[in-house]
Amino acid sequence: EFVQNKAPKVSAQDCTPATHEADKGHEWCPPGHGDLYPAMLGSGTLEKLLEKGVKYMFVSNSDNLGATMDLKLLTYFAQSKAPFMMEVATRTDADKKGGHLAKDAKTSGLLLRESAQCPEEDEKAFQDVTKYKYFNTNNLWVDLVALKGIFEKNGGSIPLPVMKNSKTVDPRDKKSQAVLQLETAMGAAISCFEGATAIVIPRERFAPVKTTNDLLALRSDAYTLTKDFRITLAPERKGVPPNIKLDGRYKFVDAMEKIMPQGAPSLIQCSSLTIEGEVVLAKGVVFKGSVVVKNASDGPKTLAAGTYGCSEGEKTIVEL
Repeated sequence: EFVQNKAPKVSAQDCTPATHEADKGHEWCPPGHGDLYPAMLGSGTLEKLLEKGVKYMFVSNSDNLGATMDLKLLTYFAQSKAPFMMEVATRTDADKKGGHLAKDAKTSGLLLRESAQCPEEDEKAFQDVTKYKYFNTNNLWVDLVALKGIFEKNGGSIPLPVMKNSKTVDPRDKKSQAVLQLETAMGAAISCFEGATAIVIPRERFAPVKTTNDLLALRSDAYTLTKDFRITLAPERKGVPPNIKLDGRYKFVDAMEKIMPQGAPSLIQCSSLTIEGEVVLAKGVVFKGSVVVKNASDGPKTLAAGTYGCSEGEKTIVEL
């Protein structure tokens, strides 16, 4: 085990270290999962693994409940002799804001482009799933000998692009000081390894829970638990997750749970669900196709048990 680093949040106005007297802990942030590599080096973990004869590392996001050690993929990676391999999946509308795989026009090597690196005028093209077809699942395979070689070549560092992430110093207080979090992504290392490759994997290896949108879908019947305790999309979904968009008030888990106090709705036949305003779902709610539930009043309103929407592709709007 080793501890990753932390970095100071900086003022969005002048890039000086942010201050928050009410809770000094809010002045710090994680520097992105790209910090994995320097943390391994600085803690001595990389050297310890190499001394034990460990050559290959598999790493994934802890919130990806579909990522498991797959011996077939390990065998393929070892036989390929590639120094780095990224598992990618076919993009859907639910993935259009995530980082996509691309080719470097200068070197023809692979690179990862995140939304934070995308100019505003290019956002539409960035989210075009027909133009950029594959996204990074952040299931990564790394040759540790090659990783050590990159550190030696670059004076103890790995040249990952730094991204600016706009936040408030207190994430629950939108009126608190505007800050920037400087972050790197571990998948961006694909551009650091000459000969790095990517492999298209089935959607079942990607079941992330990054937002309350993901969590609501995961708690529904759109996902199943396998006998070996993996969470995968239900076969009826054909590899495509429901696209959930909750009102901004439901960003945190405690707030999201107020939507479904008696359990998640049925989403197995739902392509997209949008909730606008303060909504409570009764037990026995079933969504089909594309559905929008709206409550324009100030207080909460309950959607009664029943089936809403249809499977023919038309959007159904339910106003409470």
